[in-house]
Amino acid sequence: MATLAKDGSAFIQHVAQFAPELAELTKDLVFKDVWERPGLSKRDRSLITVTTLVATGRLEPLVDHLRLAKLNGISEDELREILVHLAFYAGWPSAMSAARVAADVFAEGQGKSV
Repeated sequence: MATLAKDGSAFIQHVAQFAPELAELTKDLVFKDVWERPGLSKRDRSLITVTTLVATGRLEPLVDHLRLAKLNGISEDELREILVHLAFYAGWPSAMSAARVAADVFAEGQGKSV
């Protein structure tokens, strides 16, 4: 399964321009230490992280975590169902906003424009 730790995500690279230490700590602690812990698969960690980001309305990091979720085996259909489920537990606006972000992420590389 994939991780963004090696190159960092676009989000982390952007943060690094202003706060390189914060970006480096994020890569080292979050992606290398936390994401590599035993006990949960990377797919499960992606599900948890995407759900948390949607529920808390953190759309900017959601973009990279959706890309990672795809790499970790979460399908477009599964993500749609996650968003339907979250609409009831995290709020309709949160799920709708996340669906717009997800549509863009899943359209990447497919020549679709959303």
